Amino acid sequence: MATRPYRSRSGTDRSQETRERILRAVRELLAEGAFHTSTVEQVADRAGVARATVYQHFRSRIDLIDAICETFDANPALLEIRSIVELEDADAALDGTIAAVVRFWSSEEAIVRQLYGLTAIDPAAAELVKRQRADRRSEMDRLARNLRRAGRIGGGAGEHRAAALLMVLTSYETYAELRAAGSSDRQAATLLQESARRLLAPAS
Repeated sequence: MATRPYRSRSGTDRSQETRERILRAVRELLAEGAFHTSTVEQVADRAGVARATVYQHFRSRIDLIDAICETFDANPALLEIRSIVELEDADAALDGTIAAVVRFWSSEEAIVRQLYGLTAIDPAAAELVKRQRADRRSEMDRLARNLRRAGRIGGGAGEHRAAALLMVLTSYETYAELRAAGSSDRQAATLLQESARRLLAPAS
């Protein structure tokens, strides 16, 4: 029987694996509500690495949280939003964007709930939420432009108003309130889609 040649993993592969282990540890601590009181040593222990190893990959707690935000960027729901907002069918763009936002909040709820709750006491969490909101505002601005071009909203200030309303409708706080009221993700998406169409409709 032929033997397979030994192939060692590259340093880059090992480094990436270590980075992912550290980020998994941060995610676990966030989901448990323990990250804001955790030290770098505790993150290292959870990841099974040395404290110095954590600092080789991340210079600070803010860097750790920033890396979590990067994992959000790879979430399929967010990737979908970036293409949906400019669909030629503006109604499909609106409904699809809202549905994808709900899927994102649902898939990351354990992490996001903790981060949003920590903004007043943890600068790292506050920075992530600020960046996440800025990214979402950019997508809502694009969606509002699409809706204006399609005649779904008024011109001028209408586009700014539409983007502001979309930010409220797609916020985590709105999603969390609907879930607390007993809405399923599908029910939340449907209610938000109906509300968006009603609130954004041009005045007759």
